[in-house]
Amino acid sequence: MGLDLNKKTHFLITGASRGIGKCMAIEVSLKLKAGSVIVLLARNLEALQKTQSEILSKRSDVTVQVFSVDLSTAKAEDINKLLNDSLEQSQTKASDFERAFIIHNAGTVGDVSKRAKDISDTDMWTQYYHTNVFSTISLNVEYFKMFSQVPKLVVNVSSKCGIEPFASMSFYCSGKAAREMYFNVLAVEEKGNETLVLNYAPGAIDTDMTVYVQKDTVNSELHEAFRKQRETKTMLTTDQTTAKFLSVLEEGTFQSGAHIDYWD
Repeated sequence: MGLDLNKKTHFLITGASRGIGKCMAIEVSLKLKAGSVIVLLARNLEALQKTQSEILSKRSDVTVQVFSVDLSTAKAEDINKLLNDSLEQSQTKASDFERAFIIHNAGTVGDVSKRAKDISDTDMWTQYYHTNVFSTISLNVEYFKMFSQVPKLVVNVSSKCGIEPFASMSFYCSGKAAREMYFNVLAVEEKGNETLVLNYAPGAIDTDMTVYVQKDTVNSELHEAFRKQRETKTMLTTDQTTAKFLSVLEEGTFQSGAHIDYWD
């Protein structure tokens, strides 16, 4: 039995200003039922407004809201206020929706110019984990509270780095692993509660993030792999991985908590 995205949905996505987040925001929005509310989060308000305009140019029957949020400092009360504002501005209440759908996409790579044995600064680690793990968990908890009576679809944008170590990627690999395990626990706890959790690994995509890794990594193999993929134009595009992501969702054959990679 496939998963029908054509429901009246409260849909929230982080990192919606560029790259895969922007692409997912637009493509998912095209699938939702009229009257859905789409909430776009990122730091860059101007870029978010561009995503908003693109969605509204294709869909005039949904509400699209943008909130500029810095996840490196966001606290539970900031997130709670944002969610309340979302319902207030759209003149809706949680029970109006057939589904609450959240995509945790926002993330940073961290310092790839150093090896794991060279990073002892706990402030750097705390900052990284607040941005990539703690704020994600906090947002998810507040979202679950707000939509406690609504069936939920939760997507964690994961990575092969969350299940396999890569030299120079100690921040990114450990952060992705921590995030994925949190969502695995959530999937186990929510079994039978009309909650579906997916950890989706989108593959190496031609975005600013992989440009940065290619330029700064001390891992020569990774640098070389990215360089080759770029030169031969074999690196994935945001459109390709988003299309695969949507097909995984709509087929709906995965177990809650599953890790599914683009290349699976």
